[in-house]
Amino acid sequence: MFEPLRAQAGAFGAEWPGLAELQRLLDARDAPVCNAAGMPLRLVPQGRRRRALEEKHEARTFLAGELQVRERSWHDLFNLLTWLAFPCAKAALNARHYSALEAQRAAGAANRGPTQDALTLFDEGGVIVASCDDQLLEMLSEFRWKELFWHRRYEVRSRMRFMLFGHALYEKALRPFHGRVEAWSRGPDFRGCDGGGAHEPTISPDALQPTSGSHLPPQRQALLRRPSATGRGVVLKVEPEWLGAPRPERIAWLDARITVYLADPGNLQATRELAVVPVLGVPGWCADNESESYYDDLDYFRPGRLNEKRGS
Repeated sequence: MFEPLRAQAGAFGAEWPGLAELQRLLDARDAPVCNAAGMPLRLVPQGRRRRALEEKHEARTFLAGELQVRERSWHDLFNLLTWLAFPCAKAALNARHYSALEAQRAAGAANRGPTQDALTLFDEGGVIVASCDDQLLEMLSEFRWKELFWHRRYEVRSRMRFMLFGHALYEKALRPFHGRVEAWSRGPDFRGCDGGGAHEPTISPDALQPTSGSHLPPQRQALLRRPSATGRGVVLKVEPEWLGAPRPERIAWLDARITVYLADPGNLQATRELAVVPVLGVPGWCADNESESYYDDLDYFRPGRLNEKRGS
């Protein structure tokens, strides 16, 4: 699930990377990371909130190739890493964001519309779900979580891939359970990410300072371990050969497919187009989901109302 970050494994030192170090990471790519207008991406400090459209985050990226980054921000770091993993898709998404902002201004609307909501939801919490198995994809679309993740978990492992796209979802994955608080004082390390599965990024033990409720009674600890991170996905049918292709080829193929999808203004006009993906149920995410009872938590693995099911 963290496979898109593996290319950055070992790119960071012991301390949190500064803006100049992150810019060097961008510049080190053979093919430059550019916005939809072809401008190479430049990292700039987070500016003050402005009212003018041209000063908004997405507008600055689209108009000037400027990506605002806050110091020591997991959210902004994961956004940059997503640009590195999916440069064409992120550029297409940024162009859609800017087009939606222009439409909002032209309409004189005070609040963003359904298209902006959908674009933001995928940008922040998106998951790319790829599978060669129609039955598994049908179970996903019909909210049949236990059947999919438990009874068919061998097929899920071998015939499906879940790739995180949303940078807020990456950040959420650092604290995926209710009440669990963890702080990292040093730099990120994604070398432990499993190329084909759903394991959390590895953080060196001396950088991790957990406060996970271990001092509480067992009943309270169980409550703190309840899953909370859920993604919203774009679902792709793939050929079986894709599943066995080298990781860079798989990521590049996904980048191209998602770029085409996002470039079509007919897509992502409403949030209901995105599949619900309870990512903590994906086999291999954590030791807890090796137990069948894990999937009986209906607060997380919600069956879904009829009108929520995709295609209805």
